[in-house]
Amino acid sequence: MHDDAGAAWGGVNPEGSFDDAGNDPPPVIGQGPDVSGGEQPAGRPPVPVDAATVVPQALVVDASSRAERGVRISLPPRADGARPAYPLGYAEAARARWLARDLRRYGDGWVDPADAGAPTDALRSLEYVVVDVETTGGSAWSGHRITEVAAVRLDGNGRKLHEYSTLVNPERSIPPYITRLTRISPAMVECAPRFDDVAAEIRRILKDAVFVAHNASFDWRFLSTELQWVRAQPLRGRVICTVRLARKVVPEVPRRSLDSLSDYFGIENVARHRAFGDARATATMFALLLDRLDELRISQWHELETLLSRRAPRRKRRASPEPASGF
Repeated sequence: MHDDAGAAWGGVNPEGSFDDAGNDPPPVIGQGPDVSGGEQPAGRPPVPVDAATVVPQALVVDASSRAERGVRISLPPRADGARPAYPLGYAEAARARWLARDLRRYGDGWVDPADAGAPTDALRSLEYVVVDVETTGGSAWSGHRITEVAAVRLDGNGRKLHEYSTLVNPERSIPPYITRLTRISPAMVECAPRFDDVAAEIRRILKDAVFVAHNASFDWRFLSTELQWVRAQPLRGRVICTVRLARKVVPEVPRRSLDSLSDYFGIENVARHRAFGDARATATMFALLLDRLDELRISQWHELETLLSRRAPRRKRRASPEPASGF
């Protein structure tokens, strides 16, 4: 993220501090503006602290913790030109939240106007990458990390072009309930590559393809956050969520979980809750969903966007029965 990113995404004060509403936080003893008589920032009263006051050590703010608290830090460029990795700051997290919000709001067919592609693109002319990730928890913004990533690249006819799968060292603990669900233990990832080691390969696989996943916002959010940490660039491009797509093209299936849709289409998942097993099953299902789109005579990207953006009619709630008299 460039140094002016905070100005674009809000919540930055002249000193680089933030709060959730985009306002300046109250000054902190030992870290406030200059109180020695120098010029004060416009619109701010002087901090009522005598410069000669001895501040107790317990109240001294450790500047090394500012990144975790959301305070922006300008890092000098490295000699090799690479950008050093650091925890996701407020401005970067705000952009990630904005992208994820629009991903949900606009129906997984649109993420960033600059990368929306041509609306007349034929669906059968595009390439797709079906992605699945396993993680240490449910939220990338809470510090959870990826433990496994898998991707299956397909052409517009559903033929497999490339397949990729790897365990990832999350550089943090894996909760026991996650291990029970995914069967990925700390010992399995101890010698696995870190995400930084596989980020370039993942970007290469995703390049110039539509991102496809089951519950796409989850996989997109984790991959985008990890890539932004190590490459300072979030994901961009077109996205299809197979949950939303299945809701439109196979309405006869009451549940759209991966298990339910796999049973409906007769797809065998050899490794449920593992990235490579779920990615392969989702890729097979997505090829069948493309066939369903042909039956609906939807062959262009803008037609798919229109289909996904339609809201289903709300079901009328049944009124609660009146209690019988005498009770």
